[in-house]
Amino acid sequence: MTTTRSLPGIAAAPRRGPSATARIVAGIHKFRLVVRGVPIFSLLVLAVTVICALFAPALAPYDPIKTNPAQALSAPSLSGHLLGTDHLGRDILSRLIYGARISVTVGFLAVFVAGAVGTAIALISAVFRGWADRVLMQITDAFLALPYLMIAVTVISILKPSLMVVILVIGLLRWMDYARVLRGEVLRLAATDFVQLAIVAGCSRWRIIGRHIFPNLINTLLILATLGVGSAVTAEATLSFLGLGIPRPQPSWGIMLAESQKYLYAAWWLPLIPGVAISLLVMASNLVGDWLRDRFDPTRRQL
Repeated sequence: MTTTRSLPGIAAAPRRGPSATARIVAGIHKFRLVVRGVPIFSLLVLAVTVICALFAPALAPYDPIKTNPAQALSAPSLSGHLLGTDHLGRDILSRLIYGARISVTVGFLAVFVAGAVGTAIALISAVFRGWADRVLMQITDAFLALPYLMIAVTVISILKPSLMVVILVIGLLRWMDYARVLRGEVLRLAATDFVQLAIVAGCSRWRIIGRHIFPNLINTLLILATLGVGSAVTAEATLSFLGLGIPRPQPSWGIMLAESQKYLYAAWWLPLIPGVAISLLVMASNLVGDWLRDRFDPTRRQL
């Protein structure tokens, strides 16, 4: 075996590290491995929507309710209103930002109500079984058979439309999906060894639910909640479009679509901007929900 020695009086050449280009390529490769399969664009859409909802007063350039007839139906312009104005001269960008606050509020709170009711019914039904299981599942099936939108329109028509009424109606009419899916998950968990050992050890049913079953439902509940945000946003926009959702003049994306019907050809930006916003938010929540399902379900992971 031969060794390389430097000649007397001549310093050995320093070993060169990877070039800047090689380091950049390696960093990009590592980044791709970390975010493989993650819907970056969808997460960005959700982040921007939440930021607009939280900081709407600071981000909106104008008052979303104040009218200015002199600038009615102004086209989008970099020197004036960035996204144009509506038929009353209200700034579309400001109304879009404040509308994000309504959509996020309805989406998250309605999903919270539906998830809480559905989870409670699933746990009681699957753990206690017997007559409780039969009665609760029959009630669930009966609610699933009802036309969702028609019931929501009927209930809100009887009550005075408001933000809280819309949240409660949407949430209390969507708990059935959570109850059905989570009941099956609870039955699967109840047959596992650690739950059976807890039963043998004499743990009460409520302790088993709180310590062993519910923590293992969080992943499934998170996936269902993420997928449910899009449905809640669509429901709120539909009710507001029909005049049964958020009361005017509050800036809701559904109201913006309803007010743009008379100006489809004269002002193309009126229906396009809120329509794109609703589509992006619903698509983003659904894609993130699909990614979470693939991430937490071992049977769906790609090797």
